[in-house]
Amino acid sequence: MTTTLTPPRAGKPAPARAPAPLRTELRRGLGPWSGAAVALTVLVTMYGKAPEWQGRWADVTNLLHVAAGLLCGPLALAAGCWQGGRDRRRRTTDLWESVPRSPLRRLLVAVAPSALWPAAGLLLADAVCLLATWPYVSAGRPFLELLAADAVAVAALGALGHLAGRVVRWRLAAPLLGIVGYVVLGLGAYTEGTARWLGPAGEHQFFWDGPVWWFGPVSMAWTAGLALAALLAYGLRPARLRAFALVPLAVAVTAAGLILRLPQDQGPWRPDPALSRQVCDDGTPQICLTAVDEGLLPEVSAALAPLSARLKGVPGAPVRWVSGPGRTLPGDVELPDARRDSVRDRLAHPDLYLSSAVAWLFSDTCRPGDGTGPNAERASLVHLAVQEWLAPTPDDYGPDTTAARPYIDRLDARSPAEQRDYLTRYLAANICHPDEVPIP
Repeated sequence: MTTTLTPPRAGKPAPARAPAPLRTELRRGLGPWSGAAVALTVLVTMYGKAPEWQGRWADVTNLLHVAAGLLCGPLALAAGCWQGGRDRRRRTTDLWESVPRSPLRRLLVAVAPSALWPAAGLLLADAVCLLATWPYVSAGRPFLELLAADAVAVAALGALGHLAGRVVRWRLAAPLLGIVGYVVLGLGAYTEGTARWLGPAGEHQFFWDGPVWWFGPVSMAWTAGLALAALLAYGLRPARLRAFALVPLAVAVTAAGLILRLPQDQGPWRPDPALSRQVCDDGTPQICLTAVDEGLLPEVSAALAPLSARLKGVPGAPVRWVSGPGRTLPGDVELPDARRDSVRDRLAHPDLYLSSAVAWLFSDTCRPGDGTGPNAERASLVHLAVQEWLAPTPDDYGPDTTAARPYIDRLDARSPAEQRDYLTRYLAANICHPDEVPIP
């Protein structure tokens, strides 16, 4: 007896699972392109200004903050507006509304690309710039809470732009909204009142400060609250449910009230003792920089070494060269900002920085009417000669020194003792009175 083996029946293939609506929305339309445009805009802008921000966390955070507010915010508005009018242009509004989901849920799914993609592009660009800064920073930390608040603000602007695109039936609405957003955000960033801290582009310059701890979260509540209130007011059905939009609106108004109570000049920024403390070398005279620029201290000391050698032991010479907000003592002389002349923790032009330091050494605030008289021109040439003798200005920089060349040659011809004697008399003179300036 033979037995016939029959192969087992193959099971029915499982039905393909439909992709989630949110995933589908995030992958199509203008959303991915808007995220790429935001990231590229920030990276190109920051690349052109790399010498200005690679070295301090405050500098890179400030420039990223301004780029997010002035460039990415209007871009998110315009892209969101165009995305919001997509279904109307394609005449698929009725099809989208036939989906068995609540109007608010459909709205949130549709808005997601306009809000999330620009924010993701901004965060990606932020991460690249922070990584490019990290090897050259001496002290401090990046203000991640402010960068997160910028991303929330850009997402909120994208959501508001999307709603505008749904309401305004005009193809030119998107570019015009971007232009208006740029103007409004720009004007808000450069106003003098505390209202400028409400916008995502308020600029701050002092690199030894830090923001108060609550400013980042409150800024997020302000911008996210406005966007969420608008979404609820537009998407909730029936109309009586729109009262729930008052909850995020109240949160946004409360957050705005806290921001408006900040001091007008300082805003949310306060001096950070860990960054503003002075770090000094062991030279004579001492050179002191703020801790945030501690990595530049060897470079500055080397640049000022020729000047320190000539002024060593001369009465009236600086006791310390100082930079930053620290308390000054008798004999202290202020230094130029070394970070402005540096690239990646190296002085780009040490000779030019030395020349600037000499100019600051002999700078004085004279009253109106000082510096006049028959000897005024001669005194001006003597000042220029002394500065050029101590620190020659590099070629193509500074004024023409031809007229002061005879005085420079006289100083070079003197013996070290005579040079020292002349510097003593020069430092003791009142440079605002031409008759008192000694002639070499």
